[in-house]
Amino acid sequence: MAKKQEEQSESKPTGVNLQPKQWAMFLHFSILAGFIVPFAGLILPIILWQIKKDEIPEIDVHGKIVVNWLISAIIYSAVCLLLTFLLIGIPLLFILAGLCIVFPVIGGIKANNGEVWNYPLTIQILK
Repeated sequence: MAKKQEEQSESKPTGVNLQPKQWAMFLHFSILAGFIVPFAGLILPIILWQIKKDEIPEIDVHGKIVVNWLISAIIYSAVCLLLTFLLIGIPLLFILAGLCIVFPVIGGIKANNGEVWNYPLTIQILK
């Protein structure tokens, strides 16, 4: 009987294990706030990261990944805007907008599973 209770307690996620995963997921998903409120996708992830990185050490890795992506996306946006004069920048802006939705969703899902996923095409500024 005691063995059965131990197996059940091991299979259920506890609040201690669940909290870092949830905050990491929220950190990745907070990038998407920029599609609803202007600049919220830039400010909210940085604020979440700075508030929670000392409290939950696992958040620091995810925060660096998210901030590196934000910086990379800004650089890529500037390059795409310059390329709009050659008309190639317009489709590249649409592709970049799609990546700005897809990458945080994948990163958030993987963070909720306890995995760390580096966004592809990210310039590694913070290490």
